[in-house]
Amino acid sequence: MKDVVIIGAGPAGLACAIEAGLRKLDYAVVEKGCLTNSINNFPVDMTFFSTPDLLEIGNAPFASLNFRPSRRETLNYYRTVSERHDLNVNCYEEVVDIKRKDNAFTISVKRLNVLEKSYYAKNIIISTGYFDIPKKLNIKGEESPKVSHYYTEGHQYYKMDVAVLGANNSSVEAALDLYRHGANTTLVHRGNDLGKKVKYWIAPELEKRINDGSINAFFNSELAEIRPNSIVINNNDSGAVEIKNDFLFALVGYMPDTNLLEKCGIRFNPDSLEPEFSEESYESNIKGAYLAGSIIGGRQTGKIFIETGRFHGKKIIEHILKERKQ
Repeated sequence: MKDVVIIGAGPAGLACAIEAGLRKLDYAVVEKGCLTNSINNFPVDMTFFSTPDLLEIGNAPFASLNFRPSRRETLNYYRTVSERHDLNVNCYEEVVDIKRKDNAFTISVKRLNVLEKSYYAKNIIISTGYFDIPKKLNIKGEESPKVSHYYTEGHQYYKMDVAVLGANNSSVEAALDLYRHGANTTLVHRGNDLGKKVKYWIAPELEKRINDGSINAFFNSELAEIRPNSIVINNNDSGAVEIKNDFLFALVGYMPDTNLLEKCGIRFNPDSLEPEFSEESYESNIKGAYLAGSIIGGRQTGKIFIETGRFHGKKIIEHILKERKQ
């Protein structure tokens, strides 16, 4: 039986694994995708807002060629750290069930959707982030194959009519990248201006492209309908407007998956999705079940970042060791 099973191999989960290894605990990490799966799914040319030192885990220096590291550099860093600490990470193992009996947990997983097996542990740490469930638009045509809630790169959209929803970092960066790759780009946002947290070095360029007409922008607007070759936009001033459209990126945010919390019996607010946990130990209302990383923020996905979630593991492992002595 393992001392602890960590669910999720993002930066917070890896930080937990490092602490467990340093304290000689028998542990395993299970991850339904690849190592740092969420970062892997970020846009190819994305640059982090955080500086390298704020992304470091396991006392391993993050050497970057830039003041703000790229997605590629960050993936390389976490892969190198995992190798250096010889972390026991099991990728492409999706947790399908968790049961607790006699003060222990049975964690059932499917590997590559085929092989089923179970882990047995005295403690579990759920560190699954929030990037897996996109927020729904709840409008006609949302299930169209031309709609995506994730953006990677723009080359395949050259000379196509592409719309992007939202005006925060992910939407703004996607719109600019599409423009640079020759797409006819439209930005649609319900607010009257760009998001307040848009990276300061990106906002001026987007504003310039909007002002010179290179990027078409609809502010104070909401998407009303998605049609095969067009979209309908409701503008507060001009009413309904229909424009040509081949592809749509609905980058309006994501929500944490509460499925594992429910399976464990971990209580959470049904509105905010924030789970119950101790701020001292990060233990939930279920003894032996801990939470790490952005999962604790619920719908407030901007509440916990890598630079703060990376410290959760130390408190969790210290509490596990303390409980073991009692």
